[in-house]
Amino acid sequence: MTGTCDQRPAEATLDFLRSAFPSEWREPALGHEAVADWERENGVVLPEPYRTFIAEISNGSSLGPAGDGGLQPLGWLPDGWPDLGPRQPGEPFPLEAAWPWEDDESVGPEDPRIDAAFNKGSIVLGSEDGLSFWLLLTTGPRRGEVWMIADVGAIPAPGDQAWGFKEWVQCWNTGNDWWD
Repeated sequence: MTGTCDQRPAEATLDFLRSAFPSEWREPALGHEAVADWERENGVVLPEPYRTFIAEISNGSSLGPAGDGGLQPLGWLPDGWPDLGPRQPGEPFPLEAAWPWEDDESVGPEDPRIDAAFNKGSIVLGSEDGLSFWLLLTTGPRRGEVWMIADVGAIPAPGDQAWGFKEWVQCWNTGNDWWD
């Protein structure tokens, strides 16, 4: 499998994640065995604290980060997700920096790099405004970071010093704008 098994998150991190998602809005947690099975099937170890969150706390929540429908369950795709081929979370994520491909003159309409940015090395956390999607990177040098991808490009959120899953949830939980 690609990636390494991160250390279990601190209890303070897990306590925060429990408090951020009220129990009445949580989907049932998957359990560690089901998460490990998904990881084997997809050739990747999920980054912490997301891994423990879905195993022990909640596999998604209709109330939560991502404006359209909340936090997606593991492996689910939000409405509006483009059909660009099969998801491959264990393959290398192709980007190391923001790429606004709409401004890149070398990009053609069927550029395979765009399909790779959508489908490789990440899981989909949810969508924003039906056209933009939150990714948690599962491989590569930026593993564990949250990025946003849309039909115009992909960027780390909120900028080059990207959030991890916990920081992404904290921003949502405090009511701050994503890009402040």
